[in-house]
Amino acid sequence: MDVVIFACVHSAGRSQMAAAFFRALVDPSRASATAAGTAPAARVHPVVVDAMREVGIELQDARPRLLTDELARGASVLVTMGCGEQCPVVPGLARDDWELPDPKGRSLDEVRVIRDQVRARVEGLVDARGWRR
Repeated sequence: MDVVIFACVHSAGRSQMAAAFFRALVDPSRASATAAGTAPAARVHPVVVDAMREVGIELQDARPRLLTDELARGASVLVTMGCGEQCPVVPGLARDDWELPDPKGRSLDEVRVIRDQVRARVEGLVDARGWRR
């Protein structure tokens, strides 16, 4: 089974949205995903929770976690979103960087736009890899 890590700095916005969309779209027997960050926050941004709730995905109980070298070594794909050089480099690990704005401190309207960009990127990844349900 393939494992995808969606990583951003605080794991409180983009990576949480990406992992949640991924889990909603994929065949769970083929791939799984987790969200992680290089400097995880205490919780997911409340505005991100609200924006995702609007599309039927609950993130209230999601918890940011630390992106470690060990976690990255267990993955087959690492998708980074703004953590740059802080993200681990693992030989043989497929890596892609998605330039997406950080939702921290943004309005709900702005986070909706980011959410929809994240969803489109995740759909593209899932379809390109043939993981869709």
